[in-house]
Amino acid sequence: MANFLAQFQTIKNACDHLIIAVEDVSDLWPTVKDAFEERLPFKKACLNNKTRNPVYVEKLPAEFILTTDARLRSRFPQEQSVFWFREPYATVVLVTCEDLDEFKTILKPRLKLIVQNDDREWFIVFVSKASPSNDQAVKLAKKVYAKLEVDFSSKKRERCCKLDLHGADTNFWEDLESKMVESIRNTLDRRVQFYEDEIRKLSEQRFMPVWNFCNFFILKESLAFMFEMAHLHEDALREYDELELCYLETVNASGNRLRDFGGLDHGDDQAALLNPGYKPLSQIVLDDSFREFEFRQYLFACQSKLLFKLNRPVEVASRGYSFIISFSKALAQYENTLPFCMREVWVITACLALIKSTFTHYDGELVAPDVEKEFHRLRGDLYSLSRVKFMRLAYLIGYGVDIERSPVNSASLSMLPWPKPAVWPSVPPDASSKVLAREKMIFQTNPRTKHFNIQRKPLPLEPSLLLREANRRRASLSAGNVFELFDSRQGPIDGPGSDGFSRPSPSNKAHVSTMSRINSGPGNLESSSLSLDRPMRLSEIHVAAEHALRRTISDPDLWKSLSSSQEFEQKYLELTKGAADNYHHSWWKRHGVVLDGEIAAVCYRHGNYDLAAKSYEKVCALYAGEGWQELLAEVLPNLAECQKILNDEAGYLSSCVRLLALDKGLFLTKERQAFQSEVLRLAHSEMKHQVPLDVSSLITFSGNPGPPLELYDRDPGTLSVTVWSGFPDDITLESLSLTLIATFSADEGAKLIRSSTATVLRPGRNTITLSLPPQKPGSYILGVLTGRIGHLSFRSHSFSKGGPPDGDDFMNYEKPTKPVLKVFKPRALVDVAAAVSSALLMNEPQWVGFIVKPINYSLKGAILHIDTGPGLMIEESHMIEMDSYTKVVQSTTVKGDADDGRNDEPSVAEEFKQFELKNGTIELPDWASNITSVLWFPVRAIDNRLARGTSAVTPSQQSVVDGMRTIALKLGFGVSHNQTFERTVAVHFTDPFHVSTRVTDKCNDDTLLLQVILHSQVKATLTIYDAWLDLQAGFVHIGKGDGRPTSSFFPLVISPSSRAGILFGIRLGILTGVDEAEVLQTDSILNIRYGISGDRTVGAHTPVVAASETVSGTELLFKSALVLQRPVLDPCLAVGFLPLPTAGLRVGQLVTMRWRVERLRDFKGDPTLSGNDEVLYEVKANRHNWMIAGRKRGHVSLSTKPGSRIVISITFVPLVAGYVRPPNLGLPDVGDANISCNPAGPHLVCILPPTLSSSFCIAA
Repeated sequence: MANFLAQFQTIKNACDHLIIAVEDVSDLWPTVKDAFEERLPFKKACLNNKTRNPVYVEKLPAEFILTTDARLRSRFPQEQSVFWFREPYATVVLVTCEDLDEFKTILKPRLKLIVQNDDREWFIVFVSKASPSNDQAVKLAKKVYAKLEVDFSSKKRERCCKLDLHGADTNFWEDLESKMVESIRNTLDRRVQFYEDEIRKLSEQRFMPVWNFCNFFILKESLAFMFEMAHLHEDALREYDELELCYLETVNASGNRLRDFGGLDHGDDQAALLNPGYKPLSQIVLDDSFREFEFRQYLFACQSKLLFKLNRPVEVASRGYSFIISFSKALAQYENTLPFCMREVWVITACLALIKSTFTHYDGELVAPDVEKEFHRLRGDLYSLSRVKFMRLAYLIGYGVDIERSPVNSASLSMLPWPKPAVWPSVPPDASSKVLAREKMIFQTNPRTKHFNIQRKPLPLEPSLLLREANRRRASLSAGNVFELFDSRQGPIDGPGSDGFSRPSPSNKAHVSTMSRINSGPGNLESSSLSLDRPMRLSEIHVAAEHALRRTISDPDLWKSLSSSQEFEQKYLELTKGAADNYHHSWWKRHGVVLDGEIAAVCYRHGNYDLAAKSYEKVCALYAGEGWQELLAEVLPNLAECQKILNDEAGYLSSCVRLLALDKGLFLTKERQAFQSEVLRLAHSEMKHQVPLDVSSLITFSGNPGPPLELYDRDPGTLSVTVWSGFPDDITLESLSLTLIATFSADEGAKLIRSSTATVLRPGRNTITLSLPPQKPGSYILGVLTGRIGHLSFRSHSFSKGGPPDGDDFMNYEKPTKPVLKVFKPRALVDVAAAVSSALLMNEPQWVGFIVKPINYSLKGAILHIDTGPGLMIEESHMIEMDSYTKVVQSTTVKGDADDGRNDEPSVAEEFKQFELKNGTIELPDWASNITSVLWFPVRAIDNRLARGTSAVTPSQQSVVDGMRTIALKLGFGVSHNQTFERTVAVHFTDPFHVSTRVTDKCNDDTLLLQVILHSQVKATLTIYDAWLDLQAGFVHIGKGDGRPTSSFFPLVISPSSRAGILFGIRLGILTGVDEAEVLQTDSILNIRYGISGDRTVGAHTPVVAASETVSGTELLFKSALVLQRPVLDPCLAVGFLPLPTAGLRVGQLVTMRWRVERLRDFKGDPTLSGNDEVLYEVKANRHNWMIAGRKRGHVSLSTKPGSRIVISITFVPLVAGYVRPPNLGLPDVGDANISCNPAGPHLVCILPPTLSSSFCIAA
């Protein structure tokens, strides 16, 4: 089967579409050929893929070929099985007949002979030539076609169709196309199954000696090519992937490792990743397989061609990059047999070919943003890989001096190994002039000195010394040569400008110079036998490598880019810009920024400082953001030099500051001093554009360790701040200021504090003090440090931790949350609180005490302002008293004050003083400035309301707010009274008693025993001297009738917060016409004459009296209103709630409620009731639950005769569902005591939801 390889390649190149055979039985093809070919390619053809799933092909190409064509002649059986993919996929039989007998005798036997082959897919097209005007011919044609269908069609499959040449039948072409596609699909399925069976048989023999990969390849690619002709590209791609895996497994087998790799022909250095026809397969056959170099590229070319047809250039780039990496490793294994630098040249050409081809097939408008970014990332990787390989070739031929020794180039080239040929190339005999020129160029090259005279070892661009690597791989080395190469007195140095040896010592100077003249003379190069054993110099290595590369590189464009320094630089810029631009459009933008730095280096060499500075700024921003200080130290001096040349003073100044802020170990001390000298030079010069300089990375600050500075409100102070300086020498700040930011309010703004004198900062840690003006209460943190150096203003907003390490050079850029200043409010200097906590007497003059306690602060000359609230007045006729606070009473201690001033004050004699209140203010005496004292004010709480008693059965809750009064105090103290203390104190006043009543007994003679309970509401002893009760109309006293209690135990003493009871005997009286005027008096008045004995330091006490009066003779009068209700047991009217309807109540439905009113007796003897026949009624209902549909209020006529009745009916509409309270009928003109509810109405009634409406129902 392997013998058909050349024929197989030829067939593949000649056939790229499906073939449909045409069996022209009746010579009809010239007539219908154009009409048939117009239907090609087939639209929306449905085929089956390898897994037998339907796949729709948009345009399926095909070609009609007559069976008599030479291309379809019979072949040998074995040839047909191998190349079955080019056989016809359907056979169209064209017939016509106008006579039924002719059909039976001639046409039918011939058709039977044609279609007897079951392997072919066929169908018959009957062409009717009958004219529509000839009915006889038309009928005869129909009979013949009907007979044709009967003989050759079946129920399972229609194999006949009719074409009328003189009629317009559009259905025929659709029927014809469907039959063709069906035949193609069946043929394709059958042939796929055949190839799979054959491939399976060969796969089972893979580990046998008879295994032949060429046979396997022909079958596998035949199947893949058949899928490709059918436009089933996914299946074809899958076959090539499997073929590649099988080949790699075959190549990696132990027996195949020593086979010919390939790659030795001219032009093999140019990658053929996208050209499957680069070499015929017959030329790369190796025994039973193929050479790896050509065949792997062929397979990838086939895969990429299918991926491009599938419109997947991104996958081509992804697969191509992975293939280049893996294939480069394979080239490294055979590098000693391949031409010099074959690996590097192939990688460059492969990357450039992929970049060009994928860009041509890429359409950015049809892909997602993520896919677009990935595509640009892959192109950037390809550009970057070719760029590194290209720099390696340039370095080998002597262009290393043109390559920037940047971190990225050093990292790429120092990790890239040297080429490993079996023998390093030798210098050609006629290259003496080139060697001299190259040697002169090496010695004349001087390394560029960096700005600020920075001395830094150049970064390497080679994994090891090229001189040593090249000579080590020479064919032979003598003992003398080895000693000359590895002399212990000479050592290799890095960097250009040398041939690999260090400068000789003075003692050996003459000897070495002699050797140099001998080795560098042109006469030596003419003797190849001598130069063979002598170690090669660096110039000779470059010339030899250039000569070898000339023979390796067949691409003229690539060799042109290496022909001169200018061409190399142009190609280098092209590759670098391509990689940077693509990285910028991907998500690997940092790679693009880094490569912008390489472009900037080239621009700098050519004097384009503006573009170089812009690129360097982006690179420096990236390195600074990532914290890569070592890389930043390499690039930042270049940026500073460009800015200085461009006269960009602001940018140059900022770069110098950034250089100073880098780690000290990256630069020498003298270099850092040079940075500082440039900063000072610019700061003291007249800059054209003055801009504030940000030195946050160079000067940091924090508060001193320990607790923050504590001050009182409006007190000045001194704030100490620690400042770290990153300058290498002392620096003088002409001005320095610092902002304080309040933590309690964002709207407060920053407070600026300034230094009064110039400040000198030493390197490292410095402590400076700033005068602090009075600040508002709160906590403050450090804000921004500003100042001036010469004419230059600077700013630093970086913070250091509050507790730095012991080192003086500690710098940290974390913002602290610890405050540096706390200013306390004035309430911490003095405290004023009430001396008592219990209630005082209402409407009586009482002493109110206030404790004034200084807290480590003098109250000398303090003035107290007093302002009473509503309902409270100061008795100005009395003096204000003040004495020292010497008794520790738990009830008078200020709650929560842990710092008691009395603990610190010495033992002093009790002081006492009386004041007169002048315009609401008093001045505290000097003896009270440092001790705790008590002020007593005579006040009176005014309440004109009469106290009311309550029932003992249903006691009412008393409101504490009713007896609350307020006193506003304002204390001004301190120097010039700059400190103030304000407080509003609440004082509780109350009546001495709270009265409650209850009927203890009802005697048989209608006499009632009324018990009056007196509750003491003060923390003082109350003495009752007398009590009497003034009854309301309708009640009379029994006994003497003077209103005194039935039993008198006066004087009655009541302890604090205790109770006492008094019994009164009363009975019901008869209301007469004379008493009608007294009906308005609805309350009874209880009168109590009492005395009080208490201490003003505790609470209520004896009222304040004048000096001429005696305290023991003071008696007080207390009055309280009592509500007594006459028990009425004989009602006049009865109101009954009649039953509701049994159907129930429902929301929205009218319901009538009825009440029956019945007169039980007449109104005679009761003056409060009218005796006419008109009764006023009123209905009360919750408006949220009920809607009244009748009159809410009105009069009804009810006879005055006892037993008369009337029914009141009111219509309502329920509004809500649930249990609700029903409406109530009331009689406003009749008292509740004269009404009997019988039968009583229900407490709650049930309201049902509204009935469902059909308009809102939805059928199930």
